[in-house]
Amino acid sequence: MNRADFIFKLYPQIVTIRGDVAYDADDNIVEYDPALVDAEIAKTEYQRQRAAEYPSFADQFDLLYHGGYDSWKAAIDAVKTKYPKPE
Repeated sequence: MNRADFIFKLYPQIVTIRGDVAYDADDNIVEYDPALVDAEIAKTEYQRQRAAEYPSFADQFDLLYHGGYDSWKAAIDAVKTKYPKPE
């Protein structure tokens, strides 16, 4: 998700964003809280970090085939440990 997706999620009345200005269906400017958007983005940052570091599916299947479940699980757990889910 990009920043605009988070804005749309938090403010359903917003239908268009041009630059940093948000608009409703009648093209009226809608004020939104950038700090709230940033906080929502930060909550899911670990997901983007994990996705960037997980082995590709092909590499994961190769790990399973050659190293078994424990080898695959160790590789996935290393990424999950590096980028823990916030409580």
